[in-house]
Order: sequence, then C-alpha cells, then structure tokens
Amino acid sequence: MPVLWFKPTDGGGLKMKRIAAILGYLEGLSFLILLGYAMPMKYLFDDPAPVSLFGAVHGFLFVIYVAALFFGVGKHWTSRALIHGFAAAVLPAGPFIFNNRLDSGEYELQ
Repeated sequence: MPVLWFKPTDGGGLKMKRIAAILGYLEGLSFLILLGYAMPMKYLFDDPAPVSLFGAVHGFLFVIYVAALFFGVGKHWTSRALIHGFAAAVLPAGPFIFNNRLDSGEYELQ
C-alpha cells in the first residue's frame, strides 16, 4: 500500500499533502451530510438510523484526518497546521478552507 507510506522522500511532502487533502475533503463532506441530512432525519422525521451510520463514518474520518495532520508535523508542515487543521475539522466546511491554506504553502517548513 504505497499511498500510506509517510517517509519524507522525494515528493513525500506532496504525497502527504494529497492524503491530508483527500481525508479533509471526505471528513468535511461526512460532517455536512451528518448535519444536513442525518440530523434532520432524526429530529424532524424520528429516524435515528442515519445518525448512527453517518456519525460513525464521520468519527472515523475525523480521527484519521487529525492523525494524518499529526504525522505531517515536523516533516512536511509546522505544528500550527495541526492546530488550525483540528480547529477547521470541528467547523462545518472548515477542512475545505484549511486545505486551500495548506496548499498555499502557509504552513511549509522553512
């Protein structure tokens, strides 16, 4: 599974950024689905099943996303990226904004 190789070799920083971007996109999308679809189904239509499903998916993706940010600290970006990425992950659509900032090079190691 070469996509999970975290060793910072040639192009390793780009690979780690891509992993973080994909996980951020999936985590943000799962959060929006949880808030926009599953929660209304639970509270308006008395159907808690979608919350159980999307809540578990979102929780798993959240943990994996924060772990990917943690693994990139000191190798590919600064510790400030971890703090901002975690804060972005708890806000709806936050990972989408954070990914743009990560791609801009704001958190690159000097």
